[in-house]
Amino acid sequence: MQDTRAAKVTHWDPFRGFGAWSSPCEFGETSVMSRVFDDVFGTRPAAGGARVPAIDVTESEDRYSIAAELPGVKKEDLSIELHEGVLNIRGEKRSARDEEKERGRWLERSFGAFHRAITLPKDADADQVDAGFADGVLTVVVHKRAEAKPRTVPIAS
Repeated sequence: MQDTRAAKVTHWDPFRGFGAWSSPCEFGETSVMSRVFDDVFGTRPAAGGARVPAIDVTESEDRYSIAAELPGVKKEDLSIELHEGVLNIRGEKRSARDEEKERGRWLERSFGAFHRAITLPKDADADQVDAGFADGVLTVVVHKRAEAKPRTVPIAS
């Protein structure tokens, strides 16, 4: 005997029931869960839907280092500017697809212009900045001012 009951299709929503986790955070950027997934899978949307590269900022005794992940971006499509204590990284990731000949079936990679602004500490020396780009990672090194480094003061007897 053949079963004539119609199969019920259930759509799974992995975010159902997260409540406040799926609502916008207090700063109005994105939800907590969106930020968790974006931190794991790469760039995050900024205000207005623009994409920003993921960065690491580290500090040593004499410098600050900023590493930005920019897979698929060419060196000639990048610009770095330091103005009034703010390091601006701008660029564009261009699509290699010929959209007139190809139809998208499953497209997850993002393309377009991006901008990331990083406010540097007061001891950063705007005159001593180095940058390098290799294997899709932009590295910017900003040295600290000499007068900002700790020094030993002798005690007179």
